Amino acid sequence: MQDTSTKNEGLRERKKRETLQRIAETGLKLFIAHGYEGTTLEAIAEAAGISRRTFFYYFKSKEEVLLAWQGSGFLDALRPAMLEESRRQAPFDAVRHCLLKLISRFETKESIIVDRLLRSTEALRARKQAIFIEMEEALFAAMSELWPQPQRRTTLRMVAMVSMGAMRLAVEDWRQAGGKRSLADYLTKYLKQTAVPSLERKATAGAHRRNPRLS
Repeated sequence: MQDTSTKNEGLRERKKRETLQRIAETGLKLFIAHGYEGTTLEAIAEAAGISRRTFFYYFKSKEEVLLAWQGSGFLDALRPAMLEESRRQAPFDAVRHCLLKLISRFETKESIIVDRLLRSTEALRARKQAIFIEMEEALFAAMSELWPQPQRRTTLRMVAMVSMGAMRLAVEDWRQAGGKRSLADYLTKYLKQTAVPSLERKATAGAHRRNPRLS
């Protein structure tokens, strides 16, 4: 789970962050010890030293506690990171650069454990897949802001789909191998295997020929 502390945060904000972190850490420990289904929301609250009411102030469910460890804030960071990319590069190159900047968020000691827990029930498996769909949508939305031309939306959608597909495969392979190699190596490998780079570079080149001032 990502530490969002800042030098300028006040005492109240720091206490909220520490409480949220304590709940998340307590929940993960209980999930590991008793399994996801064997851990109740009440057990997490009791072990964290808070009331049930206080638990709901920070998390809506025990599922959210587990998902707090998924990707260490990758989804929240994806759109702003993509918007920092230059419009002068091909969208696929921009996405690749963005994903490689953020991918290390998955390389935590808890990541493999959390992935195993996310596979433990049908509902969690479905939620795990939904996270990648949310990432794809966030990526597409950011690209649509960078390259707003209506005629490019289909290509941008394709770039988002295959890029997140490559990332999904990379994360799966990395976790199955026990994290022995860099996750970036797997991601680079799968991104190179897609046909989208050449497609989008051609589209970008064509757009610049029609409008040399396009950036």
